[in-house]
Amino acid sequence: MIVCDIFNYHMSIDLKTIKHISKLSRISVDEKKAEKLAGDLNSIFEFIEKLNELKTDNVQPLTSVAETTLKLRDDEVKSKNLREQIIKNSPQENEDYFVVPKVIE
Repeated sequence: MIVCDIFNYHMSIDLKTIKHISKLSRISVDEKKAEKLAGDLNSIFEFIEKLNELKTDNVQPLTSVAETTLKLRDDEVKSKNLREQIIKNSPQENEDYFVVPKVIE
């Protein structure tokens, strides 16, 4: 069970939650795999709980372990007027925008 200090709630993943997530993501998960996923996710949340116990008040955030800066370049448009080609790939025919199936309930 996970305790989040910021929001002060407990979180654990059960089979019902795994099945709901798999349904939303349209991924088929059998019972055995769902049990393994629940265990793996709960282990991850337990590790996050341990990380939340660390005192990080005086620690500066890192963007990278290596102290390097990225090379900058000018932004330039390389492809122009591809709208018609992109719209042709839409699952449903439409002249104005790209139409995709609804995935959120």
